[in-house]
Amino acid sequence: MTTSLDFATVLASARHSAVHLEMRDSYLRDGLDDPQFIDWRDNGVTESDDKDSADWRALVRQTVARGVVMRRARIVSEPVTDYIRFEHAITAGHNIAAGELVRWLPRQDSIGIAVPTCDFWLLDDHTVILNHFTGDGSWAPAGGMDVRTDPALAKLCGEAFEAVWARGVDHPSFALV
Repeated sequence: MTTSLDFATVLASARHSAVHLEMRDSYLRDGLDDPQFIDWRDNGVTESDDKDSADWRALVRQTVARGVVMRRARIVSEPVTDYIRFEHAITAGHNIAAGELVRWLPRQDSIGIAVPTCDFWLLDDHTVILNHFTGDGSWAPAGGMDVRTDPALAKLCGEAFEAVWARGVDHPSFALV
C-alpha cells in the first residue's frame, strides 16, 4: 500500500520507535536552498532559531516525550562534503538536544550491508517513509515522500538500519575526514 501524507501526521502514529537512515552527501540543491547551511558556511552559525528548525526540534521533543525512541544514522562519503560538515556541526544542538540519538558510518565501512536505494524513516518496524530526491538533493516532484506499509520493505529497512547502527559511531566520537 502506498500513500502520501504529511510527515508530522505519520510520525504521530509512532508508538515505540522512529529510525531514520540518511545516505546522501548533500541535500536541498547541494545546500543552496538551505538558509541554515548558508548561514553556517558564511558565518559559522551552528544554532538556528528559524521556524523550520524550531518546528523540527519541537516535533522531536513531543515524539520522544510520548516514549518513542528516535535514532538517526548517516552513511557518509569521505572526505565529507561541506553539507555533511554542516550537518555534523549542527547535530548536537539540533538533533541530539531535541532527543534524537545519532550515529555516523563512513561509506567504506558500510560494505556488505544491503540498504534500500533511498533515505527512509521506519516507524515501529512497520511503516516506511521513503524520501525521494533529485540528483542535487532537492525533494523529488510531488513532495518526495512515499509512505508504505509493505512488511517485506519494512523488514529490509529495519535490518539495514540496525546493521548501520551497529557499525556506526556515536556523534560525539565521530571525527570528520
